Amino acid sequence: MARKDFDPDTVRQDGRPAAKATFFSLETDGPWRGSLPGEMLGSPVTVLAYGNDTPGEGPRLHVHPYDETFVIVAGRARFFVGDQVIEAEAGQAVLGPAGLPHRFINLGPGRLQTIDIHHSPRWIQTDLE
Repeated sequence: MARKDFDPDTVRQDGRPAAKATFFSLETDGPWRGSLPGEMLGSPVTVLAYGNDTPGEGPRLHVHPYDETFVIVAGRARFFVGDQVIEAEAGQAVLGPAGLPHRFINLGPGRLQTIDIHHSPRWIQTDLE
């Protein structure tokens, strides 16, 4: 399907060059496999890689001053976002709006792997648990 959502002649390049940085190492142990601050690439988003193999486990309750988008790459998760409970599986995404406390757990069976997109050039977080 061909797309033409905008006229390329109307967009001005901002002078930033293409950039490359290491996001994660496959040899890294633990659930937090890596993070890439947007600042390193001149980008307005920070990206994290999270995964665990244990049903019931996940990050503690926390909050950010910006939106966070979770992309489920493998497995199934239960998200607690404010007063909402949302179940999601591989191929789906969940939004954690700015200022709403959130956490998630692996529902199993098997590995939960997510890519967490922080809508900020830096990872800023306050843990509530």
